[in-house]
Amino acid sequence: MSISSLNLDTVNKTLANSSPSEIIAWALSLNKNTIMTTSFGFYSAVSLHALVSTEGGEDIPVVWVDSGYNVRDAYQTADQLTQRLKLNLKVYNPLMSSERRNAIMGGAPAHGEPLFDEFVRQVKLEPFERALNELQPEIWITGIRKEETEHRRNLDIVTIDDRGIIKVAPLFHRTEADLEAYLEKYNLPNCAHYFDPTKVQDHLECGLHTFTSLKPQ
Repeated sequence: MSISSLNLDTVNKTLANSSPSEIIAWALSLNKNTIMTTSFGFYSAVSLHALVSTEGGEDIPVVWVDSGYNVRDAYQTADQLTQRLKLNLKVYNPLMSSERRNAIMGGAPAHGEPLFDEFVRQVKLEPFERALNELQPEIWITGIRKEETEHRRNLDIVTIDDRGIIKVAPLFHRTEADLEAYLEKYNLPNCAHYFDPTKVQDHLECGLHTFTSLKPQ
């Protein structure tokens, strides 16, 4: 199926009541180059478990942009999930070490400070664009949910971004209660103290789902 022939309204209506695994299976059935992204933050285990539990999902590259500013809990959860689920993990780090950046910037800038946008570019956007350039995905499976931010309320399970990438969100209509129940059912670890310095507040975007390219237009 070509991207141009994908009827988003029909697809989203068809998938509206599907389970995360069923949505992932639909994405994989398109037979296109596919990645999943993860932060190893709150409830990341749900989408990761759903991926590897779906036929063919165990081979899908899982992209983690490790900013270098994750908390201890996130790194421990990442290690536990990678080993338990046997993830095909692809880690992308910033080109500059956090120690060097802290020396130059005086630590992670707060949202609204002059250096904040450059900080986000260095630790999140540039590594992710490098991942896209190397892996060349046509489908991007994400863990975003409708109730998380105002921007995400205007999206759907399947969307196509400005780069022409099909974005699939198998947890889009799931609530926190749904995810808690999933974690309990499969006894999955969860990062309880996650903090993203590029997002700062829960209702803000970190940039991955709103930027198109770092290249000049």
